[in-house]
Amino acid sequence: MSSSSGTTSAASLPSSDPGVVARLGSLIFRARDGLFPLVLLTLAFGTRPRIAGGAAQVDHLVDVAGALVSMSGQLLRVLVIGLVYITRGGQNRRVWANALVDGGMFGHCRNPLYFANLLLILGLAIVHNGLAMYLIGVPFFMAAYFCIVKAEEHYLREQFGAAYVDYCSRVPRWMPSFRGLSRTLRETQFDWMRVLRKEYGTPFAWMSGLLILLVWEHAAPGASPIGPLELRAIVTIWVVLAILYLVVRRLKLRGRLGVA
Repeated sequence: MSSSSGTTSAASLPSSDPGVVARLGSLIFRARDGLFPLVLLTLAFGTRPRIAGGAAQVDHLVDVAGALVSMSGQLLRVLVIGLVYITRGGQNRRVWANALVDGGMFGHCRNPLYFANLLLILGLAIVHNGLAMYLIGVPFFMAAYFCIVKAEEHYLREQFGAAYVDYCSRVPRWMPSFRGLSRTLRETQFDWMRVLRKEYGTPFAWMSGLLILLVWEHAAPGASPIGPLELRAIVTIWVVLAILYLVVRRLKLRGRLGVA
């Protein structure tokens, strides 16, 4: 959750009117579980990918770059959840918080999970390399998260007042600040069990999408048919991911990964 930067003053404290953007953000927040996958899947697989540079060698390098961008988003999510966790889904699909969280990665960025999600989406867009993903997909998710953040900002200002405004004056809204990160890592106990318990579905979802995109890109104009060795490797990797997903899910349901 987040807010715009500013100093602690009466003018910085919340007004009763959240504004159009914040109201739209509240609507998107409630619909995001269905809306976001629908938009992403429609753009990724309803439009043709493009071969970067018109050559397979160049496209492979771009695929690696996209995978690394998504992986950086995943690593950030792991850091956020492993250090200090907050309730991500709100309450009854509405923006909600029972405490102002400013520890862990939230001491370096006010919206680290949303920033990480944008990296995940950008990485997939790079792998797809289609114009629709760049011109519609990435801007859509940037705008959607901006609206959600505005709704959360309004809520948090009203809920926590000057304490939240002070937090905003110290911590950037989007781009994480790495100043003092080593100290945060030393002083905050990392909870791997919580990461497994809370996060196992996200890497399975985006990595599955990435693997499907690697197959789908062979449908791009000028692309060669997928080779049996490449297809076998992609299927094998997906099977391993699916097994890991099912194992972790089973352990979670049996209570082997601790309590929520």
